[in-house]
Amino acid sequence: MHYGVFIPNATNGYILSTGSPQYRPSFAHNVAITQEAERQGLDFVLSMMKHRGAGGPSDFWGECLESFTLFGGLAAVTERIGLYPSVTTLATHPIMAARMVATIDEISGGRCGLNIVTGWNKPEYTQMGLWPGDEYFARRYDYAAEYVRALRALWSEGNATFDGEFFSFDDADMRPKPLHTPTIVCAGQSPAGQAFTAEHGDRNFIMAERSKVGDIAAGVRRLGDEAGRDVGTYALYCIIAEETDDEADRLCAHIVENADLAAISYMTTGASLDTNPDGTSAQLLASLERPASEGNMAFLSLPVVKGSYERVAAQLDEIAATTGIDGALLTWPDFVDGVTKFGERVKPLLREAAQPATA
Repeated sequence: MHYGVFIPNATNGYILSTGSPQYRPSFAHNVAITQEAERQGLDFVLSMMKHRGAGGPSDFWGECLESFTLFGGLAAVTERIGLYPSVTTLATHPIMAARMVATIDEISGGRCGLNIVTGWNKPEYTQMGLWPGDEYFARRYDYAAEYVRALRALWSEGNATFDGEFFSFDDADMRPKPLHTPTIVCAGQSPAGQAFTAEHGDRNFIMAERSKVGDIAAGVRRLGDEAGRDVGTYALYCIIAEETDDEADRLCAHIVENADLAAISYMTTGASLDTNPDGTSAQLLASLERPASEGNMAFLSLPVVKGSYERVAAQLDEIAATTGIDGALLTWPDFVDGVTKFGERVKPLLREAAQPATA
């Protein structure tokens, strides 16, 4: 099992509640989290990218640090940990994305991968005049597939000519090339997303209740095998680990009781526009009434693994043993404290010890 941190590069991280720590996404905070994750032996950090927040009393995602710029800074102050910035494909031309990844790879000594974000949240892009029309909902993975093909051509050739439906360029000079072949990851939740990741990506990030994780992981691996590719699955979880089960339960309940309903309403309204079945947006809509352990919307539908340090370690071991996932991408209400507790109190108890991972 590999363990990574979903760093909070937007306001208040990944919890839509006034009952959790409230903070803006400062560079200093993200440096502290990333350096602590490296010190505790975690494998990678990944950020999202949002162009518009959800509002509400918590100002959820009201501020967001740009992902590539952030990771250029993180690359310079770390030595080992894998780095995964996110690209929103509608907002960033693949030639620019390819060059930015190569630059971060140069700064980090070959530790940069890339998270592909196809972009289902229409209001993010209409504000910038970048929404191509609602037919994009059904074609976004076609767009993303061509985007990744363009990236790989640029990375492998340095000078590349490409003629596709969405992108065309003639003898584009994209040097220096990355120091290594960047790993491509994607949150392929829907059947279309899983098929895209199996054919074009290397790792699939999913947020789903535990009963579904194993089937999704097995399906992606099967699709990857059919395409002659080794594709793994990493599941997303929020960790609440404290001295006792009762203490963790109280913290979790307080967060749910103080959920930011206005921000949640904004998020789910945007999600309802997406016509792609069983994807991330469908997961958000279905999570309003779920218990926290199955992904309540107060936690952005990420399932919560909570309890004493011993109980959290046991749950993570059970997930690893029963789902076939390759790793987990983790969040916490308080990231620096959470990463420290995970590394010092939970990680030593895990039977599935984290192994060094490369970007």
